[in-house]
Amino acid sequence: MSAYGQTQYSPALQAAGPYAPYPHHTQAYSGPSYSIKTEDGLSHSPGQTGILGYSNFSSTPPGQSLYSYSHGGGIPSGIFQGPHAISSSTPFNSTQQEFSAYSSYSQSQYSPYYNSHHYNSPYLTSSNISPAAIPAPIAYQHPEHPAMLPNHSPESHTGEYQAPPSPPTPGKEEARRGSDGKLRGRKRASDPAPPLDSDIERVFIWDLDETIIIFHSLLTGTFSSRFGKDSSKAVSLGLWMEEMIFNLADSRLFFNDLEECDQVHIDDVASDDNGQDLSTYNFGSDGFQSPAGAGSLCLGSGVHGGVDWMRKLAFRYRRVKEIYNTYKNNVGGLLGSPKREEWLQLRREMEVLTDLWLTQALKALALINSRPNCVNVLVTTTQLIPALSKVLLYGLGSAFPIENIYSATKTGKESCFERVSQRFGRRAVYVVIGDGAEEESVAKKKNMPFWRVSCRADLEALSHALELDYL
Repeated sequence: MSAYGQTQYSPALQAAGPYAPYPHHTQAYSGPSYSIKTEDGLSHSPGQTGILGYSNFSSTPPGQSLYSYSHGGGIPSGIFQGPHAISSSTPFNSTQQEFSAYSSYSQSQYSPYYNSHHYNSPYLTSSNISPAAIPAPIAYQHPEHPAMLPNHSPESHTGEYQAPPSPPTPGKEEARRGSDGKLRGRKRASDPAPPLDSDIERVFIWDLDETIIIFHSLLTGTFSSRFGKDSSKAVSLGLWMEEMIFNLADSRLFFNDLEECDQVHIDDVASDDNGQDLSTYNFGSDGFQSPAGAGSLCLGSGVHGGVDWMRKLAFRYRRVKEIYNTYKNNVGGLLGSPKREEWLQLRREMEVLTDLWLTQALKALALINSRPNCVNVLVTTTQLIPALSKVLLYGLGSAFPIENIYSATKTGKESCFERVSQRFGRRAVYVVIGDGAEEESVAKKKNMPFWRVSCRADLEALSHALELDYL
């Protein structure tokens, strides 16, 4: 009986004394009847209910049946089975109603189930023969969820207190379960895992200059003449931004080493990286640039100039990736003081001059990033390292993961568009956003929708279309 997990109550039980033989009577006893259930599990008095039914004995002595007792006070005729069945009953006196000497059914076999201090005996005695004195029936308790009854016996106060295990917090438990009901590792809700490339439903391919940012047209004077701005101010801001772009590229992103070894994508030479720890690596003294110049060894994307040299090239691109991911949301920390203050002032003046062009572009980018199965991809004709410098200085790091930035300087935009479509699959929908003729012609060739940006109002219309889910 220990399977019910209540063996801790057995010390409080006392074995019942032997039962006296039960005398048989022949006179009727009036009142509600008892319900009897035998070992075969069938009730032999249909329609009559009782409080307790003992039906799990291995054997029954001859002439003895299993009893269930209700609130009534009589036994109908013919209810005992076997050779001593009673056809009619006689009234019981107070001594005959004591069952304390009934020897065949000792309560010691029920020790895992009942506590003698709290279990009210259902047997009728002279003290509780009246219906008002009979205790109410005990409700059935599922064996897997036992009732917790207080125990005030002296034995219950010995030893250390063992607190019941607390239920798991619903929020934590639900966070650990997947859709199939299996436990999963907890994840922060504020940091969801990015979808797989194959799960992306819509890809927005952006041009950079004169679409998201205003840079080249400031240097040429095109922007100031087209929108009626101060030409000298525009050129001055353009030159200032150009200086910061190449200063960051040279000082932190290895542009001096990588200018002649430009790649389309940051991971194009990752296969040559052996995974060496770069925390103490000295890039200045590793002999990357040979006396003949690195340009002779870097004839184009994918052309190797030696295993050792290609490994050092891969180290530099890996460090560029680490710097980008570390500082894409903290460009001021990358620049340091006083460059940080100069950069902030330049950003403010450029936003005033361009009528918040960049702010409007960032709004459209944020709307796309807020969708679960949409992604922003950047394809620019700028070399990869200066393009990364531009993205950081214009505050676009949060909009474009470094894996989503492609340089079309050597291969052209059509080749980059093909790489993007192979990466995300043919099932995705591609939308091209730009200002130039090249991206427009490639988009038409590949049957991709094209959104032209020629002024700030085009960016506003794009944001409005995104808000209405037209794109």
